[in-house]
Amino acid sequence: MKVLGGVRVLAVESFGAAPYGTMLLADLGAEVIKIENPAAGGDASRGVGPHMIGEGDSQYFQSFNMNKRSVAIDLSTDTGRADFQRLAKSADAVVNNTRGDLPAKLGLDYASLKGANPAIVCLHISAYGRDNSRTAWPGYDYLAQAEAGLMSMTGEPDGPPCRLGLSMIDYMTGLTGAVGLLGCLMRARATGIGCDVDTNLFDVATHQHGYSATWFLNGGEVPSRQPRGSHQSVTPVQTLPTQDGWIYVMCMKDKFWRTYAALIGHGELIEDPRFSSAQARLRNRASLTGILDAAMSKRTTAAWLEILKGSIPVAPVYRVDEAFANPFMAETGMVSDVDHPVAGRLKVLSSPLKIDGRRPGKAACPPLGADNERYLVAGAPTPR
Repeated sequence: MKVLGGVRVLAVESFGAAPYGTMLLADLGAEVIKIENPAAGGDASRGVGPHMIGEGDSQYFQSFNMNKRSVAIDLSTDTGRADFQRLAKSADAVVNNTRGDLPAKLGLDYASLKGANPAIVCLHISAYGRDNSRTAWPGYDYLAQAEAGLMSMTGEPDGPPCRLGLSMIDYMTGLTGAVGLLGCLMRARATGIGCDVDTNLFDVATHQHGYSATWFLNGGEVPSRQPRGSHQSVTPVQTLPTQDGWIYVMCMKDKFWRTYAALIGHGELIEDPRFSSAQARLRNRASLTGILDAAMSKRTTAAWLEILKGSIPVAPVYRVDEAFANPFMAETGMVSDVDHPVAGRLKVLSSPLKIDGRRPGKAACPPLGADNERYLVAGAPTPR
């Protein structure tokens, strides 16, 4: 299960982006050591409520930091810098998500650390990058969503621009950084030479445009908010009302459209020239939506799922409480329990990865500085 066993990562991180990425590494067995500033109370997310778990801990913090260790070091002091340099000698990587101008000042970049460890890989996650006019700017997920144009594509056409429901750019940036870090670690282990690797919220938010960016850059097509959360170019791919809620239907291929039309009792739509091709359905989406609304609203969500499941891509639109009450959620094993010194048993999300059919285990992140004795008092890190 510990496929990254023997990999040591020093993480100077807070809030979501870097902690999410390093937690994935920790889940896979990497030894992730959070370097937290005791003068600031550690990672700022330790104090994010409303659901606190004693002093200096919260459910928010644990969500991003399980399977990690905590060492309290103040990098603004000479002693702290010396302690960090000593840890870096036996580390494979350093990760930070500080402001873009701070890694060099704090000694977190490759130029600062290669003397102690030529093979070390330094991952930098910032808001805007370290090599442009915004290097010193602070920034967060929602700002990247706004400026990169993602909010203009989210929500209903007659509503205001809307952010994604969760901090998905934080998560994607952490994941992107983790992929870059692992690639550079492979090279460092082969050559003995490390490097800096960078990613940032703005770049990752921009990269999420994917095909819509290609369409715009090559043809000037500006994507916009679509009704019912619809796909930009394929229909019916949208929410539809049922007798007691909503359902999402995804007829991404003609074969799914034909099957769907037949199963809802409207086989005549298959040959209707308004809907007989993907292009025709897109041109006549409003008319098609009216027909489908009338048909789908005659049965409950559960009844439609029984008719459609396994034949076309379809899912119920659940609230969060309904999603976690779904029997399939229990079947997947995506919720597990961990021991916590204050909370007792804490329910958490399991790793989304499986190794040989099993999900990696989880352990709560300890209090601020709980691992100082192990890594600092003895004068040198524990051998791997």
